[in-house]
Amino acid sequence: MGGMSFLRRRSATPAGPEFDVLAMDPGDWPGNLGAGLLPAPDGTCQGVFLRYDLFGGRGPAMIIGNLPEGSPAREIPEGQVPFEVAQLLLALENDEEITVVGSEDVPVMQGDNLLIVRRLKLSESRISCVQFDRSDQVLVTIAAWDRPITDDLYALLKPLPAELFQQS
Repeated sequence: MGGMSFLRRRSATPAGPEFDVLAMDPGDWPGNLGAGLLPAPDGTCQGVFLRYDLFGGRGPAMIIGNLPEGSPAREIPEGQVPFEVAQLLLALENDEEITVVGSEDVPVMQGDNLLIVRRLKLSESRISCVQFDRSDQVLVTIAAWDRPITDDLYALLKPLPAELFQQS
């Protein structure tokens, strides 16, 4: 039997995304911010999500995810919640079964761009969730706990450079 060889990466963490991340600038947020990278087995970045926590230990207020085309986290069965909602529930230590019960497409202006925003209606009314596709085919999902997502939030979103999320 011939020996098998495996390619090994020098680093166990992905280097970072090949796309800018659309999110709120960490300097504009009054609480704590955490970022997570979704690694593929080959070390490429399959998505970035940012978790915005409120000061005072009141828990996460919002998660914003950026998932490129082909990311497995985008492939969810009918009725299941998006990856970002699942992450929000995990952070809140809420293991309640939550499903998507409907959706509505709404046009929203972000600067000079018209976004078609999909508002998801969930079985848990305290979670607000919206999704939209960027021109570079990255899916942005915003999940918020106990606060509505209003149109003025889109004005706060800006591209954060991929270098911000590079890991050495």
